[in-house]
Amino acid sequence: MRKIKKGDDVVVLTGKDKGKRGTVLRVVDAESVLVENVNLVKKHQKGNPQRGTPGGIVDKEMPLNVSNVGLYNPQTGRADRVGFKILEDGRKVRVFKSDGEVVDV
Repeated sequence: MRKIKKGDDVVVLTGKDKGKRGTVLRVVDAESVLVENVNLVKKHQKGNPQRGTPGGIVDKEMPLNVSNVGLYNPQTGRADRVGFKILEDGRKVRVFKSDGEVVDV
């Protein structure tokens, strides 16, 4: 089970976008995540008339390392670390380290 999944609200902890909040669009691999409107770069893209895509300079999201983002805790309003806990019914769930609140419902 991963600590950060697709659809989670995360806060960037380090880098040029420190403090920004966004939603995880995709988990690229075990160490990288793609966050919405964070870590934007300019890409010079050639147009393709068969697909109907225009050329030019486009903004594109690039992956961030998982260690540079933290899961957003709505109770505290800040980023928080994540741990795991097994419930009485045998389910394994993610919990916030600061208050022990369950992330997954």
